[in-house]
Amino acid sequence: MDIADILVPDGVVLRGAVSSKRQALGCVAEVAAQTLNLDSAKVLEALLEREALGSTGLGYGVAIPHARVEGVEQVCGVFVRLEAPVAYEALDDRPVDLLFALLAPPSAGAEHLRALAVVSRAMRSPELRERLRQIQTVDGARALFVQTGSAAAA
Repeated sequence: MDIADILVPDGVVLRGAVSSKRQALGCVAEVAAQTLNLDSAKVLEALLEREALGSTGLGYGVAIPHARVEGVEQVCGVFVRLEAPVAYEALDDRPVDLLFALLAPPSAGAEHLRALAVVSRAMRSPELRERLRQIQTVDGARALFVQTGSAAAA
C-alpha cells in the first residue's frame, strides 16, 4: 500500500483557514465530501466520534483523523494544510497544521490499519513535514506524497 494510492484525486487543500480543532475537522470533512461525493455532516460526525475516543494528533504538528463512513468503498485519504496551527490535544501538546485524514468503509478491517500505518510512517518524516509546510501548490504537495511512496517502496 502506497500513500499516493490512498490520497484521492483533488484531495489536497493548502488553504485551511480555521481557528479550532472542530473547524479543522470540518474542513477535512468538506474536502472529503466534495471529492468522494459524501455528506460533509456525516463525515464530520464520524470524525468527531472517533476523536472523542482519543486525539488523532500524532505530534510535530501532524494529525491523522480517521473514521469509518457509510458510502466509502475503499480506504482513502485527503490532506489539508492549515494556514495557522490549531490546538488539537496532540500527544506532544503542540498545535496541528498538517492533517492527513483517512476514511474507510464500515466493513474495513486490516486494510484500514495498514493505511493508518503507511500514513503515520510517512508523516513522521521531518523532511516530508517541512516540505509540506513550504510547498506552494497542490500539485507539488501531491508530488511529495508520490515521491514518499516511491521511496518507501524502493
